[in-house]
Amino acid sequence: QVQLVESGGGSVQPGGSLRLSCAGISYRYSSYCMGWFRQAPGKEREFVSGISSTGSSNYADSAKDRFTISRDNSKTVHLQMNNLKPDDTAMYYCAARLSSACSISRATYPYWGQGTQVTVSS
Repeated sequence: QVQLVESGGGSVQPGGSLRLSCAGISYRYSSYCMGWFRQAPGKEREFVSGISSTGSSNYADSAKDRFTISRDNSKTVHLQMNNLKPDDTAMYYCAARLSSACSISRATYPYWGQGTQVTVSS
């Protein structure tokens, strides 16, 4: 059963931080690649970061050196976002695919959460 629920979004000033969390896989959690995507108004949904079932992670260029993805034994995946910029403003979605490897293509993720809004503004 997969019902992804995100939390942790909010409004911050530029340079601030937020930590997003996603939970909702009750069975074989360790077999899933977990990804974060985001969608800004008028733009397509884009890959932000993913963490494989073995713990290896990848990031979009826009997220490198500022965001950190992690997963823990409580079946939760986190996205720590530091030094946030106005361009990071978007709805952030958690996604899952039953695979050891992560993909940057949203079409390969069958499971999605409802999203959590992140707004970065002064």
